[in-house]
Amino acid sequence: MARTRVRTARIVSLLALSAVLPLATGCGGDSSPGTGSSGATAPEAGGDKPVVVATTTWEGAFAKAAGAEDVTVIVPQSVHHAPDYDPKPSDLAAVAKADFVLYAPFEPYAAKIKEAAGSKAKLVEVALDNDPAKAGAEVARLGDLFGTKDAASRWKAGLDTEVAKLNGELRSAWPGGRSPAVVSQVFTAWAAGLAGATTVGTYGPEPVTPAQLATLSAKKPAYVLDNAHMSTGTVLPDAGAKQVKIVNYPGEDLDLLAVYRNAAAELKKAMGGS
Repeated sequence: MARTRVRTARIVSLLALSAVLPLATGCGGDSSPGTGSSGATAPEAGGDKPVVVATTTWEGAFAKAAGAEDVTVIVPQSVHHAPDYDPKPSDLAAVAKADFVLYAPFEPYAAKIKEAAGSKAKLVEVALDNDPAKAGAEVARLGDLFGTKDAASRWKAGLDTEVAKLNGELRSAWPGGRSPAVVSQVFTAWAAGLAGATTVGTYGPEPVTPAQLATLSAKKPAYVLDNAHMSTGTVLPDAGAKQVKIVNYPGEDLDLLAVYRNAAAELKKAMGGS
């Protein structure tokens, strides 16, 4: 199989952009997850590989896991909080040339992405959740869309193997041999499951209020699993809990499995392991 090529959007002039961006009168309000404005279909086995544009490395990693080999990511990995990014005209030009455009509904620039997609691209709303079961199901769905079901199945098997391995290692690292109590940010709850931890409370995505602070502190968690991309600082400053930074977004290599390995490494470190 050819190696995945992760391309960054090339800079084009506004004149060229006007030639490739379609005129749009709305945001495609009737679009639903997995559907697009053109009804484009995935290639048959042995046909051309789909050209995929993803808003962030998170969607891009899901696409790569599903078997896509030509993936362009719009938001640079260096942008700490991806929803704050404002797509440039050159980014939207890349969108117009795609077979599939992957985005998440919580991204404020989703409307711009929809308008730029053009008649060829199939808009695909991706459910971004690193919970292994949900991630595996989403990758399988994308594999169906891309015509890469076999590749998606192989990745899912690798995910299951990796998660089982990491879970075993983390359970062996439990202090005192008991499942630790944790408070988790709502988008990092999957990491608590990876560790086999007991979730005693969640918070976010809004900052913790004084009332929540008192309630969560009373649960006496050993760890707080904070979202590195939406951190508001120390969550429970007087609870004596160790705060663990969990990263949801993959790197530029679009390796989603690395997200699980990195989270396990941070958790193991917090629990006193090497």
